[in-house]
Amino acid sequence: MATLRKLGRRTDHRKAMLRNQVTSLLEHGRIETTVTRAKETQRIAERMITLGKRGDLHARRQALSYIYSEDVVTKLFEEIAPKYSDRNGGYTRVLKMGPRRGDGSEMAILELV
Repeated sequence: MATLRKLGRRTDHRKAMLRNQVTSLLEHGRIETTVTRAKETQRIAERMITLGKRGDLHARRQALSYIYSEDVVTKLFEEIAPKYSDRNGGYTRVLKMGPRRGDGSEMAILELV
């Protein structure tokens, strides 16, 4: 498996941040973040949508163990995953926006296709 980006965070902080971002992405449909965070979040979000496409109890429990909100998991399995039933991957896109004004960090929008 490919190595994860460390994103300048300790392991516990990084995992919590990515869980929050995946939850927000699935809840709202799009988030605005830095490019490197977006790419890392994209990997995990696509894995969650694949679990939603499987649709069995084990997949739901795996998604519940990662996503913070039960409502978001229900939305994932009942609304989001059926939209992608005929698609093999590529459920999200990263749109680059340019540098952030404060520190010049490259910003991006991560959204569901």
